[in-house]
Amino acid sequence: MSLCRGNDPRRPGSLELVVNSTGLKVFGAGEWQETKHGKASRRRSWRKLHLGLDLETGQIECSELTTDDIGDPSAVPGLLDQTEEPVRRFLADGAYDGTATRNEITQRFADVEIIIRPPKTAVAGPEAEINPTARDLDVLAIKAHGRMAWQKSTGYDQRARVETQMGCWKSVIGERLKSRTLDNQRTESRIGVSVLNKMTSLGHPTFERIS
Repeated sequence: MSLCRGNDPRRPGSLELVVNSTGLKVFGAGEWQETKHGKASRRRSWRKLHLGLDLETGQIECSELTTDDIGDPSAVPGLLDQTEEPVRRFLADGAYDGTATRNEITQRFADVEIIIRPPKTAVAGPEAEINPTARDLDVLAIKAHGRMAWQKSTGYDQRARVETQMGCWKSVIGERLKSRTLDNQRTESRIGVSVLNKMTSLGHPTFERIS
């Protein structure tokens, strides 16, 4: 998938990629009937939009649109397929937690740092005391010091950047997909990515120390 990034200011090198997802409504036939004829409300259709944000530039590096019954970890391979640089740091919330996600990332990128917040129900593995995995260390650190301390020490709080971009999407692009078929909806979402990236490139701030 090719995404328009405008005048991309990213320097050559590896990415700090932060991933999140949100739901988009589909204005389907049932809702058309409800609007036109005043029929009773039917179950709404949804699509799930996954965005991967480059923390350095603020550009959307990758995107994936899936049906609402597809789990977040299943979107990770498609997102990583779109990255044009190696990923040195991957941030995501607990919806992406799991061995499959971590294996997919580590198999693709050497020396990648994975920061995925384990869910509240997470427990360390059976070999955590003698041979802990990176996830085990996260679970144990949260248990020992609390979630807020873990978030601060790992830089997890930077994940808020992609949540801001999700809010921008819904404000600028909208909360609904207008196309009827999934293929066309994916094209529609790619156009939305290009629009937001163009806006970001036009308004990308430059900071200079003055004292």
